[in-house]
Amino acid sequence: MPDAIINSDHSEAAISGTSMSHDHHHEGGSDRPVLLAIGAILVAFVAATLAGWTQPVVTHVAAEAHAEAVHAEAGHEAAHGDGHVAEGHGHDHPAPHMYAVIPFVALLGAIAVFPLLGFTAHWWESNSNRFLVAVVLAAVTLLYYMILYVEAGFGAALTRVDHAILKEYIPFIVLLFSLYVISGGIRIEGDMAAHPSTNAIFLLVGGLLASFIGTTGAAMLLVRPLIETNKERKYVQHTVVFFIFVVCNCGGLLLPIGDPPLFLGYLQGVDFLWTMWTLWMPWLMVNGILIAMYFLVDKLYYYPKETKTDIARDETETTPLRIRGLMPNALLLVGVILSVALLDPQKPLPGTSWHPYVYLREVVQLALVGMSLWLGSKAVRTENKFNYHAIVEVAALFVGIFICMQPALELLNLHGPNLGIDTPTKFFWITGGLSAVLDNAPTYLVFYKTADAQYAGQSLAQMLHDPEHVGATMKLMAISLGAVFMGAMTYIGNGPNFMVRAIAEESGVRMPSFFGYVLFYSLPILLPVMIVMSLVFLW
Repeated sequence: MPDAIINSDHSEAAISGTSMSHDHHHEGGSDRPVLLAIGAILVAFVAATLAGWTQPVVTHVAAEAHAEAVHAEAGHEAAHGDGHVAEGHGHDHPAPHMYAVIPFVALLGAIAVFPLLGFTAHWWESNSNRFLVAVVLAAVTLLYYMILYVEAGFGAALTRVDHAILKEYIPFIVLLFSLYVISGGIRIEGDMAAHPSTNAIFLLVGGLLASFIGTTGAAMLLVRPLIETNKERKYVQHTVVFFIFVVCNCGGLLLPIGDPPLFLGYLQGVDFLWTMWTLWMPWLMVNGILIAMYFLVDKLYYYPKETKTDIARDETETTPLRIRGLMPNALLLVGVILSVALLDPQKPLPGTSWHPYVYLREVVQLALVGMSLWLGSKAVRTENKFNYHAIVEVAALFVGIFICMQPALELLNLHGPNLGIDTPTKFFWITGGLSAVLDNAPTYLVFYKTADAQYAGQSLAQMLHDPEHVGATMKLMAISLGAVFMGAMTYIGNGPNFMVRAIAEESGVRMPSFFGYVLFYSLPILLPVMIVMSLVFLW
């Protein structure tokens, strides 16, 4: 496996795209439009709250939960009856056809294949083109619903938009945006001696941070100092790959903000701390094994292969480790965590009977982003090469994914109990296998709905509190582990994977190809760890 730093200096030119000024400017351009947009959203939220539009009356919440339970029960009856589902107002409408999932499959296929094909790779780099594909396929899905539910017409499409965008997409993308922007204002710099133990500590710290500032935030915070520390070494490829394993994926298991699939579960009603109390042992085992494997491989195989000259340079050309931009951004990240934990409009504020206003959680997160941009160091963002490209890519694609997945979710709600996926082991390997080749967030949601459909009259999230329903806990545990851990099996399994690969290559690290990553790293290293973990915790 080729594993060499080609040129650690050309990354500055490769990454830099615009000139900078000192007034809220950095690599991504001016922050002023973002600040103005956040300000406008805050004003609009205050006005809507004063008008009473954001008040989540408890009875409304209870009524919505009851309506969802009735809909689920109707779906189970349809699965064993004539294939029709109740769609409000007493009207019976047909369930979606199997071919309704074609736009969803097409969008996921485009995400997986377009970056790998020579004649589409460059075209796909444009976020405008990604957004175009996502919106066109989403429009096809909505048009299908308008035709299928001809009586409801435009209302059928609006119902899907309300569920997919207002209730799921907006909270999802605002959280990712908040973690991405705030963590982008923190910079860790320095060049330590790149001993195997030093790199293992990078992995350990990243694996811990990933659950608390998200895999994207932790990866963006640590990947550049890791590469800077290893710039004197020739064998670096394996270090970046293990970084993808641990920091970009497996470390983000303990909290809903750690990895996008878990946040989607939180939006479905899973308690904020459920992942930590339930999944900490698999998290500890998998990350502990991976870090130990890295240390042994690097110490016994790769580090001895480095030349004496390179080792001498690495030992002498060092600079002290320094963290800049920690204040106020560290406090703002804590604020994001607290907003997710405390400001769920479907649950009362702990210790009170008051339900937070609808979208108060998201508005607080955006306000924290505004504070980071306004009060944080502009020089730090400039040196971090911070821009909005990666988060805009996620936003552009997921607006289509959340709409296009609606037929698949409805079909799974109808037919999930009959698919034969009835054990934690099956849920783990099927969720994990698809998370490796698709994006793990929608894959998690699809199989969450599959498990949820197996319990008529009571949601999966509710049954996690019932000691008599251990099976429900085990199934959600398996789905969570499969989505988070096996998102590391390929570059396309989780968003930060490709981002880290791109940064490493721009910095001169020759990374393996898509298939090289799978054949030489994830299959021989990660897959055996997954087998052992599943035998220990899911058998």
